[in-house]
Amino acid sequence: MKLVILDGHALNPGDLNYDIFRQFGTLEIFERTPPELVLQRIKDADIVFLNKVVLSKEILSQCKNLKYIGVFATGYNVIDINAAREFGITVTNIPSYSTMAVAQATFALLFELTNGIHEHNLSVQNGDWCASKDFCYWTHPLTEIFGKTFGIVGFGSIGQRVAKIAISFGMKVLVQTRSQQKIDSFNSNCAKPSEKVRAVSKDELFAQSQIISLHCPLTEETREIINADALAKMQDGAILINTARGALVDEAAVRNALDSKKLAGFAADVLCEEPMSRECPLFGAPNCVITPHVAWAAKETRSRLLQIAVENVKNFLAGNPTNVVN
Repeated sequence: MKLVILDGHALNPGDLNYDIFRQFGTLEIFERTPPELVLQRIKDADIVFLNKVVLSKEILSQCKNLKYIGVFATGYNVIDINAAREFGITVTNIPSYSTMAVAQATFALLFELTNGIHEHNLSVQNGDWCASKDFCYWTHPLTEIFGKTFGIVGFGSIGQRVAKIAISFGMKVLVQTRSQQKIDSFNSNCAKPSEKVRAVSKDELFAQSQIISLHCPLTEETREIINADALAKMQDGAILINTARGALVDEAAVRNALDSKKLAGFAADVLCEEPMSRECPLFGAPNCVITPHVAWAAKETRSRLLQIAVENVKNFLAGNPTNVVN
């Protein structure tokens, strides 16, 4: 059996070990695969692993041996799922592996906007504190999050973890979700009324929240859920955070909101185009913090992903596939 990893560098830049897959057959590893080489590299493979490489119906139709595609991620929109089903190819993903890491990154981004840790450290290292006439100074306004209203769009495992952290900081949490069951389940486990979240409409969440964090999947319904109209409904000086999918946000509209100070800050780990283009409206934007899609990238998180990927293959070969998306 032949196994191929198409873009192995992102998950394993050298600190993990792909040899664990050799128990299933011969293994070819490519750090990156450009579109023009995809078919050549997998046309005789039985099992393919990928993260962001696109597999179209045209490519899948020519891979006669292909039985299984393992996505090294939760999202699987890079694969033509209908075509995979048509050709009898099982596709699996890795759900819930990054819940803790993405929740942590969400608040790291928030605190950079509210506390300016990096900016203040640069100021100190540049000698500004040494030259200061006072024992303290700050380079921009600081914000206390206690008592603020924190709005969460989407209430899956990450959204729920973010809610718990926000509550622990003394914030009130509003949630916009299609699943009342998730709200009820979350609230049933709360010891105090102050620890419960409240479900509201999208417009109510935009209007009432000082901080808004996106944790919903990208669908046709949620694409550019943050647009000029949504931004106009938000409070002046609101903070917006996106650690979900770049296309949830109209980047030009967000840039305008930052320039006009309608938004006090925007922080994101994802963009519409990755890697970032210099033409991106958010490039060089004021009060904007962007990290290069690294919320999932802690070694502990990637190790968890790799182990789940191995278990997915074992279960598939045993006739009991898990985490199947098609």
